[in-house]
Amino acid sequence: MMNVKPLKGLLLIAGLVVAGASLAGEPTAEIGEKIYTRAFGRGCGTCHDVQPNPNLFESVNKLSKEELTKVLVEGRNAMPKAMDQIMALGPVKSAGLTQDQAIDALIAYLKAGKK
Repeated sequence: MMNVKPLKGLLLIAGLVVAGASLAGEPTAEIGEKIYTRAFGRGCGTCHDVQPNPNLFESVNKLSKEELTKVLVEGRNAMPKAMDQIMALGPVKSAGLTQDQAIDALIAYLKAGKK
C-alpha cells in the first residue's frame, strides 16, 4: 500500500501557496481596490471620481507606471504625496508588499475597472 502522507502534505503546501499568494507579497487587484477605497481614510475616489479631477480608471491607460509612481511619491498640483499613506494601509502591510508591488496592485485594480 502506498504511503499518502507525504503527498497530502505536498498538496496542502501547494494549496497554501496558491491561496496565500497575496500574503506572500503578490500584488492583486483586490489589494489595489483596498488601496483605492482606503487611501487617506476616505479613498482616492473621493477626489478622482469627481470632475474636474482626473479619472484614474482612464488615467491608468495614459500614464506609464513610472509617471504614476512619480505622482504618488511626489504629488502633483492639488494631489498630495500618497505613497506613505498607501504603504501604511493595513492590507498593504499585512500582504508585505513593497512600494513597487503596491503600485502594481493599484494599477491592476484600475485596469480591471470599477466593479
